[in-house]
Amino acid sequence: MVIHKKIGEILTTNEVISDVVLAEALATQASAPIDNVSRIGQILLNKEVITGNQLIEALVAQANIVTVNLESLQIGADILALIPAEIVNKYNLIPIKLVDGFIHVVMADPFVTQALDEIRVLTGYKVKRFYAHPVAVEQALLNFYGSNVARMLEDLAPEDVVDESIDIDEVSSAKLHELAREPSLVNLVNLILMEAIDARASDIHIEPFETELKIRYRVDGVLIERAPSPKRLHLAIISRIKILGNMDIAERFVPQDGHIEFSAHRGKVDIRVSTVPSVFGETVVMRILDRTNALVSLSALGMADATLSGFTSCLSKAHGIVLVTGPTGSGKTTTLYSALKQIYSPQIKIITIEDPVEYQLNGIIQMPVNAKRGLTFSTGLRHILRQDPDVVMVGEIRDGETADIAVRAALTGHLVFSTLHTNDAAGAITRLIDMKIEPFLLASALEAVLAQRLVRKVCKACKQPYEPDAQMLKLLSRSNELAQDGVYYKGVGCEECMQTGLRGRVGIYELLRVTDNMRNAIGQRATAEEILASAGEDHLFMRQDGISKILQGLTLPEEVVRVTQE
Repeated sequence: MVIHKKIGEILTTNEVISDVVLAEALATQASAPIDNVSRIGQILLNKEVITGNQLIEALVAQANIVTVNLESLQIGADILALIPAEIVNKYNLIPIKLVDGFIHVVMADPFVTQALDEIRVLTGYKVKRFYAHPVAVEQALLNFYGSNVARMLEDLAPEDVVDESIDIDEVSSAKLHELAREPSLVNLVNLILMEAIDARASDIHIEPFETELKIRYRVDGVLIERAPSPKRLHLAIISRIKILGNMDIAERFVPQDGHIEFSAHRGKVDIRVSTVPSVFGETVVMRILDRTNALVSLSALGMADATLSGFTSCLSKAHGIVLVTGPTGSGKTTTLYSALKQIYSPQIKIITIEDPVEYQLNGIIQMPVNAKRGLTFSTGLRHILRQDPDVVMVGEIRDGETADIAVRAALTGHLVFSTLHTNDAAGAITRLIDMKIEPFLLASALEAVLAQRLVRKVCKACKQPYEPDAQMLKLLSRSNELAQDGVYYKGVGCEECMQTGLRGRVGIYELLRVTDNMRNAIGQRATAEEILASAGEDHLFMRQDGISKILQGLTLPEEVVRVTQE
């Protein structure tokens, strides 16, 4: 006769809980009414002294269920085909082999009897259960079945969501709501969001074409295509996203904007939604706003010591304009938020006007642009100046009127931060002059321009020395710092970086501090080349900063060439 250990004994032996905690739980169990006695594991769960997985592991040990290492297993396609992807996804389990009429199944929770019953009915085999950690099972499912989204798209039958005989142009609002609330469709959209967040995506693109619906994630600035969806699911997916984003579900021919607050593994995630009509239906882009990425310190952005010192010095000025330039998605907002975080104190008043407010900053007044009601950057900035601010941040200078107000605010004792879409630092000065800003006023107000780009970083988990392409080194050779016999690194590809060899991004920067010589040049309407000539020999160009990061093993020559090509 096999005598099983008690759950409490297993948990204390494994040092999951102490003897004192176990004694308290046993006392709780003993004092409960006879008709309401809970198992000791449930009592410990209710007290939040153990997790659900710790309890399952203890039950596995008690039942003598074998734990399997899934990393080294090779599973045949015939075995995987025995259980539908829908079932393995639903119960987080995977079949591994067939022996003497028994199907061996590894489960994250071997005590879900409903799963065992379903497998027995589906396959006609008896079931022998094994255990592996939920993360290990999920990784095995990804390796053998593909992503959750891919599996679900494959398993969704046409009748599950959409009647293909429906004329899309004649679908009523009520029918759209009905489609969007189908449980299988709700789960699919949630999976798309979860998979993108877990992949560290910044954007999700859902794009309709003639025969399919493409789903792409932007990871580290590059679009990665996922499993395409059948075109028949397009209307239902878009409708579900619109419901989540509080948008007009019946309007399909006018661009719309929405906002979703989504609960992910790491907590609440803000998602901005944009829809536009296209030839084959509405296309959707969802921007995932990761607060942890935006609220980093200046020192964590990757600036060179001289650049960081110069930029920090500009932040301590009592007045003047500090501009950050670069294309969309180059990290300008993150840099400005980091600057505001650095200078914030209860003794100064900081007000921002943004389109939209991406992240909420403690202690800082933030105003969203609302063009429909007449609140633009220029009108908002006028009213901000009546609020007695010390520091003002304008999300973007888009027109001459906003630029003129910002310059005059800097000349009347305010420190002003803003962004411009220009290719380099010197180009920001000529752009403002093109906006009809008087050169002598700009020369007096401007303190610095920081140009930036983001390059992908070499994955630390699979980083190895390599010999780069000679042509790439030649493209970067103007600085004379790169040599063919230097030591360079690249990622060979692993699970951490999704086999790309690159994971995460770091900024490369060019800081143009306005000197007395430069003020004279600006006042005389100098060209961008003449402005750079007045910057001095120690001026660090963006490409030189990129070369420095190549030599540090942070990025690749190809990445620096990609973002700094003239």
